[in-house]
Amino acid sequence: MTASDQAAGSGPLDVAAVVVTYNSSRHVTGLLDSLPDAFGDLSYSVVVVDNGSSDDTVELLARRTDCTVVPSTNDGYAAGINRAVRESPDASAILILNPDATLDPDSVPRMLETLRRPGTGIVAPRVREEDGRLSPTIRRGPTLARVGGLSFTGLPVFAERNERASEYESEHEVDWAVGAILLVDRECFDALDGLDESFFLYSEETDLSLRAKDAGWATMYTPRAGGMHIGGGSGESWATHTMQMLNRVRLYRRRAGDGRAWLYFGMTVLVELRRGLLGQRTSWPTLRALLRPSLRPPQMGANDTMLPR
Repeated sequence: MTASDQAAGSGPLDVAAVVVTYNSSRHVTGLLDSLPDAFGDLSYSVVVVDNGSSDDTVELLARRTDCTVVPSTNDGYAAGINRAVRESPDASAILILNPDATLDPDSVPRMLETLRRPGTGIVAPRVREEDGRLSPTIRRGPTLARVGGLSFTGLPVFAERNERASEYESEHEVDWAVGAILLVDRECFDALDGLDESFFLYSEETDLSLRAKDAGWATMYTPRAGGMHIGGGSGESWATHTMQMLNRVRLYRRRAGDGRAWLYFGMTVLVELRRGLLGQRTSWPTLRALLRPSLRPPQMGANDTMLPR
């Protein structure tokens, strides 16, 4: 049942699905087509905010009758999600979806069962890659030891990304999870004032889960619900890589303070230098942007100080 099927005054919907598109015409149809089976008997709405696509995304969406489309300027992913929530009818939970994701049948009712457990604010499902392999979406909180992303060590003290297959077999609390598919309790979302729009792109889901935990809301992973995420839907370039690295520093600074953040920043510079020497081309312009704030993507608002605010 969609929002249009509900009679006025019948109470909030079960779930409001929100999507932000940006040149997403290759993928968003697959997402929207997967939703009816994914929601089962739940009542739901779908609002898509388009962040100024230059392809035919808006025209494609306008031909559909299963979603509300909100054209917007590109104020960032977090701002787009927050606007989609504001444009949605009242619902008990918010389903945040990347346009390059799809959901398995009955996945949302299963996620909602987990969300309704006391103290739970956010639920992440089991996600697979396009080729069917497990996508390791569970993450540990940021620390100085984890700045290098040394997942290959298999040691939690050095690895933010959790790649242990056994961790994906049972339901449990996590520090945070990749935000391609997240179900968020509406009360939790409102208490946190939504996503922090200052991140523009990347780290907003990390920040949301960590702030939720600070406020007493757990982020839960459940393998009982599933979906697929292609990845790279927002485009992969030196600019997006730079946003990733700067926002990691920015998030750490806000949580750990300036002193430790300078160490984190210095280690990030060394990490990018190492990656560049190993052949990762995007690391060289990112390294320059780290050391010269004027070269940073202007939409981040991180051009005025060496250590991003």
